[in-house]
Amino acid sequence: QVQLEESGGGSVQAGGSHRLSCAASGRTSSDYHMGWFRQVPGKEREFVGAIGRYGALTNYGDSVKGRFFVSRDNAKNIVYLQMNYLKPEDTAVYFCAAKTGPFLRAGDSREYDYWGQGTQVTVSS
Repeated sequence: QVQLEESGGGSVQAGGSHRLSCAASGRTSSDYHMGWFRQVPGKEREFVGAIGRYGALTNYGDSVKGRFFVSRDNAKNIVYLQMNYLKPEDTAVYFCAAKTGPFLRAGDSREYDYWGQGTQVTVSS
């Protein structure tokens, strides 16, 4: 079992950059593929990005491709979400999540076994 805690949320100006962190405790984070999702009230949870266990594989949602980047430091058990060229529509609660099994369906939230509590990111124009 792994526990996940996001940090780094806050308010950002449109066009700016911001980085979120997800700290894993319990089992070693390299046992899991890691994903980032986001959610706004009244909408389904949206896939943002994912990274394979050792960082070689990544995948991104269409709305953030080319702007957001996921990385990980397995020595520190931390996964990062670097967000660039932020837009007001990026405003959401951001969650990190962990999954076992193949990386193939990393964009499907139902594949994930463990979730953090989320951190709010607000982008103002």
